[in-house]
Amino acid sequence: MMEMNNTDWRYTVMPAVFTWLKESESGALEIDLEVTKKYAADILKVQGKGGTRMGGLVGSGTLGENSYLSSEQRLSLLNALSDVAKEFNVPLISGAAAETKEELAKIVKELATVGVDTVMVMPPKTKEAPSDEEMYAYYELSATAAKEAGVTIMPYNNPDAAGYHALSTDLLKRLAALPEVIALKISTTDVSIIETLMLENKDLKILAGVDTVTVHAGLAGACGGITGVGCIFPKASVTMQEYVNNGEWAEANKISQAMNSISYLDAQPLLLEYLKFAFGIHHNDADGGLRTLGQKLTQQQIDDVRARYTLAKERLERLDLID
Repeated sequence: MMEMNNTDWRYTVMPAVFTWLKESESGALEIDLEVTKKYAADILKVQGKGGTRMGGLVGSGTLGENSYLSSEQRLSLLNALSDVAKEFNVPLISGAAAETKEELAKIVKELATVGVDTVMVMPPKTKEAPSDEEMYAYYELSATAAKEAGVTIMPYNNPDAAGYHALSTDLLKRLAALPEVIALKISTTDVSIIETLMLENKDLKILAGVDTVTVHAGLAGACGGITGVGCIFPKASVTMQEYVNNGEWAEANKISQAMNSISYLDAQPLLLEYLKFAFGIHHNDADGGLRTLGQKLTQQQIDDVRARYTLAKERLERLDLID
């Protein structure tokens, strides 16, 4: 059974919150900071059946329109979310990626100025895959920048997503040894990567990043996770992580199966658009849910998301997991 540590945020699930948008007078979309803060706070207030809450706040990630925001918008958003993180005494986490290690180091320091505590560092945005040595140097400089800025980093391996270079298992082991690395984020349905790393170093802290494999990742040794579906159904997500951390696999799997129809969307290329629309349905704000800087959904996609959301909601209601 995994040992639970209630004082360590890495042993919880954390929401990758959506960035809420509104139309300006000119009709352009802009960030609605107050609504974004409200929804983030509402998620952090929710308790699981075991009494725990989400242990961190992830802002301006993939689900937070990160790739569509300007640097100024991103920093403004994170500065606002830092108020929420402080209110709930949880770390603020955000992502960073760049083409060069020097550009990455600059971004890490910028994020620290607006209250980010841990930076999820994506592999470099280059066409050609770097060698392991080049990749290590990229992360090593980000660790140096983090140390100077007083923050920590979390290497982010997302080999299933188009455009991201995979981090080899050997490289992940080396990165985990950097003093500024507080955890590894592994976003893949192939949990054998997690198991391989944990078999060699049982003290590693690994966060799962795909909702469909929360239970399997826990079985492989992950201590917590970052969730998108948990923004929509936080009580279910927190309770499932409680069961995982307590080794109550059958109970955890019941919740995983109940959410599977919508969790499936977390592993799709249009996860931002799908889950944000589902969030809008959940809050009776379908128009808001469609406001995204990403791709506009077709009617067929909208109908599919609505059906998946409805099925998950009905199943979770039977388990008394709708907050």
